[in-house]
Amino acid sequence: MQATDFAVRDGGGAAVGASRIDVRFLDPLGCVQQAPWLEAAQDVAFERSPAVRPFPVRYGRRVAPGWWWSSTNGRLVAYGSGVMRTQLMLLDRAPTVTALACRPAELVWREDGQVIRHAPQLMARLKDGSGLLLDCAGRSGPSARLAERAQVVAAAAEAVGWSYRLEGPPDPVLVANVRWLAGYRHPRHGAGPWIPALVGAFGSSRPAVEVVRELGDPIALWPAVFHALWSGVLRVRLDEPLHERVMVSAARQGG
Repeated sequence: MQATDFAVRDGGGAAVGASRIDVRFLDPLGCVQQAPWLEAAQDVAFERSPAVRPFPVRYGRRVAPGWWWSSTNGRLVAYGSGVMRTQLMLLDRAPTVTALACRPAELVWREDGQVIRHAPQLMARLKDGSGLLLDCAGRSGPSARLAERAQVVAAAAEAVGWSYRLEGPPDPVLVANVRWLAGYRHPRHGAGPWIPALVGAFGSSRPAVEVVRELGDPIALWPAVFHALWSGVLRVRLDEPLHERVMVSAARQGG
């Protein structure tokens, strides 16, 4: 998609056009590069870049920076906080996402004579080749500074055919369910003969435990069920608590 120069009026100040925005990132050798955003968004595989700046350790916080093994990437992805880990987990299961990275790019622009830098917390590459930039807001919502910068980032994303989201805390039931399924995201849980048998058995919606008992050894089958639910081979409502009698069905092909 051809890039266009969108502009927003930020905080009542001068308009910020996408052509006036640069992006900083690390190249394969770990060197900092800076380029015009409209060009780099078309040419640079940001999803392969490490974090453009390190994640600080804040003492006293319950969740410190860490690593998430991404089933989408097939490797570890560094994250900087608990909210980043949660959104990373949710995107890792999204069928439209083909690659993930945390803070791989930092947008740079001038505003009222000052240089403004903002690194969206997550980046995802989508199946259509476009990108998604995402920031996480806390329970009290985004700060005024983040809300203002989000306008500029959203316009910059739109200018290159990307999208931007400023996400608040997700539904806790959804998070708990996906976190459980994420424990079975590794492909080893989908190996063996069980997945085709499960797809056939769940041709119509049925309680999970009934099919597991019908097919054989629960110790061998439950991990395969959870992996199939994670990967989307099987489907279930995730806005309600998971339990052994939850209704499960095979996903429609192409759905």
